[in-house]
Amino acid sequence: MPYQSIFFDLDGTLTDPKPGITRSIQYALRELGLDSPSEDELAIYIGPPLRQSFATLLDTDEPDRIEQAITYFRNRFTRIGLYENTVYAGIEALLATTQTIAPLYLATAKPKPFATHILEHFNLKHFFTDIYGSELSGKFENKVELLEHLLQTEKLQPEHCLMIGDRAMDIT
Repeated sequence: MPYQSIFFDLDGTLTDPKPGITRSIQYALRELGLDSPSEDELAIYIGPPLRQSFATLLDTDEPDRIEQAITYFRNRFTRIGLYENTVYAGIEALLATTQTIAPLYLATAKPKPFATHILEHFNLKHFFTDIYGSELSGKFENKVELLEHLLQTEKLQPEHCLMIGDRAMDIT
């Protein structure tokens, strides 16, 4: 069966964002006056929505506290963390070949403005028909909701699409 479209996740699939994300989490925790786990211990928080990750890290469901952590995270991430990221070897060739099979879409829980900036920075944006990411407000952080939105917006049939990602949430 030919694919109508192919969706790619960003973090952990196209790029290795570990230093930028984990160091930005560490920064946020320090700004909140807390001790911070190591980069390796924080690697499990790459991929899940920030609100979910900070709720766990802060052991709270208090929205104001979680939003403050996200503000600190984004303060560092937008200035430094975006660039502490590397494209995996062979990704450009993979995308060039794959786009000959079907149109490509980025589908990431990362906020769309950040995802767009990363793709532009690494000269990967031209491979994608469009970029779908969460909104800064948190809308579409859930991958199921994001993919539903993408499928409806682009008028695509799920059975003719392929999702490529590195976490269970990308596929589930």
